[in-house]
Amino acid sequence: MFERAILHLDLDAFFVSVECLKNSALRGKPIIVGGTKGKGVVAACSYEARRFGIHSAMPARTARQLCPEAIFIRGDPESYAYYSRLVTEVIAEQAPCFEKSSIDEFYLDLSGMDRYVGCVQWSKELRHSIIKASGLPISFGLSVNKTVSKVGTGEAKPNNTIAIPSGEEKQFLAPLSIRKLPSVGKQTFRKLSLMGIRRIKTLSEIPCELLQREFGKHGISLWKKANGIDNSPVVPYSEKKSISTERTFHIDTINMVDLHRRLHEMVSRLTFELRQAHKLTSCVTVKIRYSDFNTFTRQKHIPYTASDKTLRATIMALFKQLYSRRQILRLIGIRFSGLVHGNFQINLFDHSVKEIQLLKQLDGIRQRFGVKAIDYASSMEYQPRSPPTE
Repeated sequence: MFERAILHLDLDAFFVSVECLKNSALRGKPIIVGGTKGKGVVAACSYEARRFGIHSAMPARTARQLCPEAIFIRGDPESYAYYSRLVTEVIAEQAPCFEKSSIDEFYLDLSGMDRYVGCVQWSKELRHSIIKASGLPISFGLSVNKTVSKVGTGEAKPNNTIAIPSGEEKQFLAPLSIRKLPSVGKQTFRKLSLMGIRRIKTLSEIPCELLQREFGKHGISLWKKANGIDNSPVVPYSEKKSISTERTFHIDTINMVDLHRRLHEMVSRLTFELRQAHKLTSCVTVKIRYSDFNTFTRQKHIPYTASDKTLRATIMALFKQLYSRRQILRLIGIRFSGLVHGNFQINLFDHSVKEIQLLKQLDGIRQRFGVKAIDYASSMEYQPRSPPTE
């Protein structure tokens, strides 16, 4: 019996599964979603394609070399958002408390349900309801916390289930590679490997103080996860409809260079906020207010994205259409609406490999040092140097 029960649900190869639902002839074939352009990257791939070593964020050119017979599909973000909403609605109708961590992942807190209906049986019935309603394959892991449940789901895939009994968390994790632990990325894996740590069992036996010395606070988190300890709660899901920002000028302006700089800065901050919240926008609005307080807006619907490049181009085009009177402005504003949950994966449709790497580096610096720590040159105010004094 579970005193605390956390269920992790994950739609299998989500983008590919949706494409197979739309075209059954694709089933069982090496499918790659995204990467149709010369400099594109892989957004997602089927299990058949993964056997060739293909993975998301891989350059399309490399994927073609690994599997020349792979079928490349451009991708349909709107369809993925539709099926994500459909699955969310099924879960919301039945779950007492759930968190939507990405477009295809969910956590449910089932604590206390074992006394009445049984967590394992209830979870299997929910999974059956999702498959029946959506036609999509889905796997789950059930345990006492988020970390073990997520790892369990990974072990259950594809299209299967696993329940790790209370008290057996360490035993379950021990033989697995440290790569299976959430938050162990390439850099952490490389450093742990150099320390001779390849299995979770070994990591769990390393003194916590040593890991803290090598990795800081992250080291403590690694030790806890390796030992099956995770008290993080399931955060109840709520759908935020839009995010926006405005700038009111102290002195009304017609300076186009400054107006463009302000818009670029606002876009950078809002897109960073989108990515941090694992959200994508499908509608962009630009707002201006003249010195006589007359206010105008213009909006455009676009494919789901959180891309700086895509949203900046859209906003600058809208501003150019909107700002026709060439009178001094009192306020400018932008708003992103039609938000859906979605991780960086969907943005692979919008970027080249270099752009993805740059964006991740920028976001990493902002996470560590604050949102104002770095920005594109177009967002920075020019400060002329003073002439040297003799």
